[in-house]
Amino acid sequence: MGQETKILKGKVVSGQGNFSYWIEKLHDYYKVKTGMDFFPGTLNIQLNEPYDLPSNVIRLEKEEYGGTVSVSIQECTIFGRKAFILRTDRNATDHGEHPRTIVEIATDVKLRDYYMIKDGDVVEIQFS
Repeated sequence: MGQETKILKGKVVSGQGNFSYWIEKLHDYYKVKTGMDFFPGTLNIQLNEPYDLPSNVIRLEKEEYGGTVSVSIQECTIFGRKAFILRTDRNATDHGEHPRTIVEIATDVKLRDYYMIKDGDVVEIQFS
């Protein structure tokens, strides 16, 4: 049998807008890591329980771009569209702006506008 698809469900919530700055600033690094031109902003999804990214994810190390924060990048699908969960190491250890119950989704479009979603909408993130 093929790999089982894992699904996370959660509610769309407002973010702090910090990742938009960093996605723009580090655009070329994310493009090399993922092959995708990210829209500068993430969709924040509040889960019912903490989610830890697996250890075999893509990494953008702070040393690569001369910064202070490393980011884990996990490929996923939302609305049938290829996307990525971005999580800083600080957030992964509950020392960042978000608890581990929040996942931030980056992709090539502004998900809120493209799929007409708003805070409180329930969405599914899929992993294969």
